[in-house]
Amino acid sequence: MTLRPDTQNPDLQGRIALVAGATRGAGRAIAVQLGAAGATVYVTGRTTRERRSEYDRPETIEETAELVSGAGGTGIAVPTDHLVPEQVRALAERVDTEQGRLDVLVNDVWGGERLFEFDTTVWEHDLDAGLRLLRLGVDTHAISSHFLLPLLVREPGGLVVEMTDGTSAYNGSRYRNSYFYDLVKNTVLRMGFVLAHELRPYGGTAVTVTPGWMRSEMMLETLGVTEETWRDALTEVPHFCVSESPSYVGRAVAALAGDAEVARWNGRSVSSGQLAQEYGFTDLDGSRPDCWRYLVEVEEAGRPADASGYR
Repeated sequence: MTLRPDTQNPDLQGRIALVAGATRGAGRAIAVQLGAAGATVYVTGRTTRERRSEYDRPETIEETAELVSGAGGTGIAVPTDHLVPEQVRALAERVDTEQGRLDVLVNDVWGGERLFEFDTTVWEHDLDAGLRLLRLGVDTHAISSHFLLPLLVREPGGLVVEMTDGTSAYNGSRYRNSYFYDLVKNTVLRMGFVLAHELRPYGGTAVTVTPGWMRSEMMLETLGVTEETWRDALTEVPHFCVSESPSYVGRAVAALAGDAEVARWNGRSVSSGQLAQEYGFTDLDGSRPDCWRYLVEVEEAGRPADASGYR
């Protein structure tokens, strides 16, 4: 693939971005990396310093906004429940009033880690939890697109990034954890494909992006490690050797946003590892993890855990 120097270190000065679901994990990292490239970034989520969401976790959207500003951008925190149309309408009106347009929309709302059950049939899965998962992972994206895309199509060059788990090539032939989880993640893939057709006449681009095995705050806590000590988890979870920091997919989205030829990705499903090979960025440690290729060629092939050649 061709390395484009103009997007290896993207310049997003003057660009207006919104990351829906930026409280933690990939959303927070994407917001920070967009800020590091100079963008003004609206960050939304339900957890603020005054009120926690059902996650009951400490990360807040105010912290994310401060990290964006600290990285060199302008972070603006707007408390928003993306399941409530009136709140998303108000968010769009605020962006319109303050900026008059939107250049980048990242649909990253998820909220399902504590709702899905691994390898559980639809008739055994808790129904209320499964339906809540569909609402959080699908309806939020549709509501956000409905209200925010009118701002994005005002000028050619707008970018929508749909965040999911797994590429269309990988998910297309594999069962992804459970009925409800599989439905959510594959529906988001289809959303990116459909938006590509709807945005094309306006000069807009939609891309679906997946991280690999990401070292989110929740993942690190589950494994009892930190970003500095994550390799200590390899004794219990050897294939975690191919994991990546959230900043890796953040840099992937920033690279897309800074690519003058981003329309070539329209309708495609890509991973952080694929985009790293294209744009030349690395993870924080200088590596380039390629998780989805690793899963097929190493883990699924029954080979011993060894990330050599995959990071």
